[in-house]
Amino acid sequence: MTAEFALDARLAADSVPVILLPLCQVRLMNDARFAWLLLVPRRAGMSELHDLNEADQEQLWREIHSATQALRAVAPCDKLNIGALGNIVRQLHVHVVARVVGDAAWPGPVWGSGVAQPYDAPEQEQRIYALREHWCTADRHVP
Repeated sequence: MTAEFALDARLAADSVPVILLPLCQVRLMNDARFAWLLLVPRRAGMSELHDLNEADQEQLWREIHSATQALRAVAPCDKLNIGALGNIVRQLHVHVVARVVGDAAWPGPVWGSGVAQPYDAPEQEQRIYALREHWCTADRHVP
C-alpha cells in the first residue's frame, strides 16, 4: 500500500493554507515581516527535490515560477529568494520569499532571524485573498 501525503506538523503550525496547485499545497508563512510562501508537493515520503519523478520536478518548477509571480504582484520586492533546505523539517518544501532592502533580516537569510510576528487576522485574510485573486486571474484552471 502506498503512503498518503500528510503535511508535517511544524509546517502546519507555522503557516496557513493559500491554494492548491496541481502538485503543491501553497501556504503562507505566518510571519508578517516577510511575504513568504511555502510550496509543499503533495507526495508522501519526499525529502529531496530529486525524490520527485521527472514530471513532478518539472511541475514543481512551474509552480515555483507561478508563486514568484504571485508574490511580486501582491508584495513588490527587490529580490526573490527561493530555497529548499530541509535541515529541520525533512518533508520536501520550497520557500519563496519576497525580500525588500532593509527588511527585518536584510541582507541575511530569513530563517532563524528574530522572532516571527504573526499576521493579525484581517491582514492575513487580505494577503491570502490577494494571492488567490492573482492565481485565479492569472491561471483560470487553478482549483
